[in-house]
Amino acid sequence: MLVSVDDGLTVAEALMEGIRGHALAALAASLANRLGRAAEASGVGRQRFLHIAAEQGMLLLLPASDGLLLVVIADRDVNVGLTRLEMQRAGGVLR
Repeated sequence: MLVSVDDGLTVAEALMEGIRGHALAALAASLANRLGRAAEASGVGRQRFLHIAAEQGMLLLLPASDGLLLVVIADRDVNVGLTRLEMQRAGGVLR
């Protein structure tokens, strides 16, 4: 899923049935914005990748280009390292 970081609107999506894309887009943009501000305020700089683990899966966020965020929902047992590499490749194509 591609999301506009500024307003949380979906730019493009390919989601499984039952996933509420609009809610996911809003959540992802809000998390990226809040955590980004906190990271910069703490002096560690801009975020490069967010990995949020939950009971039933994971939410992976990667800034793709100016104003866009690549969002992936994954199972709990997914290989996060490999998924991150694939997200970085996809993000590179979008730049």
